Amino acid sequence: MGLLSITPRLDPQMATALKLAAELAAETKAAHGLGDVATTDLLNQRILYNADRKFWNRNAPEMASSTDITLDTANGSIAMRLDRPKSAKTISPVLIYLHGGGWIVGNLDTHARIMRVLAELSGWCVLGVDYHLAPEAKFPVPQQDCLAAAQWVIDHGAKHGLDANAIALAGDSAGGNMSMATLLALRSQGQHHRVKAALLYYGSYGLRDSASRRLWGGTEDGLSPEDLAFFRTCLLNTPDEMKDPRFDILANPLNDLPPLYILEVTMDPLADDSTALLHAVQEAGGTAEYRRVDGVLHGFLHMSGHVDAAMTALREGAAFLRTHSQ
Repeated sequence: MGLLSITPRLDPQMATALKLAAELAAETKAAHGLGDVATTDLLNQRILYNADRKFWNRNAPEMASSTDITLDTANGSIAMRLDRPKSAKTISPVLIYLHGGGWIVGNLDTHARIMRVLAELSGWCVLGVDYHLAPEAKFPVPQQDCLAAAQWVIDHGAKHGLDANAIALAGDSAGGNMSMATLLALRSQGQHHRVKAALLYYGSYGLRDSASRRLWGGTEDGLSPEDLAFFRTCLLNTPDEMKDPRFDILANPLNDLPPLYILEVTMDPLADDSTALLHAVQEAGGTAEYRRVDGVLHGFLHMSGHVDAAMTALREGAAFLRTHSQ
């Protein structure tokens, strides 16, 4: 665990949610005959992750339609899911959502509630992207998949009732990193004028050490130094790729970007990544709305049905989208 204890600092609702998560993990292990599961045991980590997220995804808002789409990319086909809320316009702005999970876990189902809540509260369609996971797919395959999804919206979105000139990007954790990587890739192609906003929830943006990485992180959030190192080992081909600007977002010039919503969790080893991104964007003349959330842990966004702070974060993100829809 980190140098500081989370126990006296936890919001009561978050503390209750952690107890529920521990009980669920024990039930899942018993059902599958598992003992302690090492971070490096990817097969069983994915079983635990999927079961946990299935629980938190209950009672997701009902959509007018949810359409599964297969996208052929240079790396093979990937799945996407287009959620259209009941309040969506005939030609709707679209939020491209890139899920978190350290590049090694997660899919369209694990983040279904997050995407549907954002869709319902904003009135925007939400396109989830099931990019290839590491270590089966190494860097920069996930980043290329996400850019291909954005290009699909630009090229084919109109056929699905999407406004290719009113796009936003969003993601949590690793998805925040790839949202920025996708935005910067679109900027290099001269397409960034289509992106009206980005929602960045507790992302990783390139810091390799920081105060927050020393103070926080452990078994409760799965972000110990060993966990973070394992995620990088799974994704990257060589340690030098940590400096690649498609991974190290802070290595890029951060000018000429749309407004950003940046959310930082105080008790999170990645907290300083968000602070650094905020300052870098502001120094480059950009606009960012910044939120710092106390009493919760990395990944709390999944718990919006149980933790009020999570619903508040989604509500604020949706309001940010509505503000920047034009």
